[in-house]
Amino acid sequence: MAFASPSLDVGAFSPTFFLSKHSYSPHKPRQWRIISTPTSVLREWKDYEDAVKRKDLAGALKFLKTREEKSPNLVIPLQPLNGSSSKLDLFVSERDWEVLDTCLNADDLRLVANAYAFLKDRGFLPNFGKFRNIVLEGPRNVTPTVLKTSTGLEVSKFAPKKWGLSGTSQLTLIAFLGGTSFLLYQGIDFRPNLAAVLGLAFVDSTFLGGCCLAQLSSYWPPHRRRILVHEAGHLLIAYLMGCPIRGVILDPIVAMQMGIQGQAGTQFWDEKMSNDLTEGRLDGTAFDRYCMVLFAGIAAEALIYGDAEGGENDENLFRRTSTLLQPPLSVAEMSNQARWSLLQSYNLLKWHKHAHRAAVKALESRCSLSVVIQRIEDAMSTDR
Repeated sequence: MAFASPSLDVGAFSPTFFLSKHSYSPHKPRQWRIISTPTSVLREWKDYEDAVKRKDLAGALKFLKTREEKSPNLVIPLQPLNGSSSKLDLFVSERDWEVLDTCLNADDLRLVANAYAFLKDRGFLPNFGKFRNIVLEGPRNVTPTVLKTSTGLEVSKFAPKKWGLSGTSQLTLIAFLGGTSFLLYQGIDFRPNLAAVLGLAFVDSTFLGGCCLAQLSSYWPPHRRRILVHEAGHLLIAYLMGCPIRGVILDPIVAMQMGIQGQAGTQFWDEKMSNDLTEGRLDGTAFDRYCMVLFAGIAAEALIYGDAEGGENDENLFRRTSTLLQPPLSVAEMSNQARWSLLQSYNLLKWHKHAHRAAVKALESRCSLSVVIQRIEDAMSTDR
């Protein structure tokens, strides 16, 4: 996982740090009835649709803001009016959400933040940043005993595992060694082929960050499920902390092309932390939020499976970022910060397990970011 201000990328496995009127409530988006003709609606929203397809965040956001200024009481209704043309079906149901699908290609992360702010102001994202101030609450000293008492898990269960030493990777290694021994026993000498395979694995690990092996292993359902659980943890905590999410990359090859180390990555941004780093300092509260998002993937795995396999790069990024504090954290302070962040994220995920499950299912179905966020909001609204 690479850290590059102002973007914060967080990855998962062996992974990586990186919007006439009906009744209205603060928990539901406003809904308004269209006063334009069907033809004008289709024409006006065609430009927006094209911007979304081009992943043009600036263009899509400009359209929404301009339309809001011209017609503040006008958005697409949930149902066509008066049985109007079926073409309107293409434009019903809150098209504003789709602006989030353009964030991944955005170079200006302030635009990403503006997209989330725009949707929140309009009532679409009532839970975005809802728990931002949780970092100011509760005791700061979290010992291993406190962590176990609160979660029921030993500290070792939150430690990412080395490949081949535990869990599914250990079974894979045992199966490989067993198969190799069997073939040799049968008199089948494939050592030249084995040497070639090991050579390719070394090249993949050294120069490609292991993305080729990650691509192959991601096709194994249990392993891919863990990746989804891990990334959904990053995504949900970032959302609840009010950190705009640029996107979630689940394809290892695409992650490598985008400069994300590991098998997957969730890219988010914390403006306060970015500004602090630019000024050569790092505010404790912003660092706390960052750490919670960073350790959320490990916390999600521990919550669902009882232990964590992924997150080694998350821990490495935490250590590197800790050195940016003035004064830098000691080893004991780093350990306490990690346990505190894990506990905070673990509890938030536990309290909102339905939202986390909804995010996992949406990612598993390869839904767009806008749909994933909608599913989170829907799940949280049913928990009330």
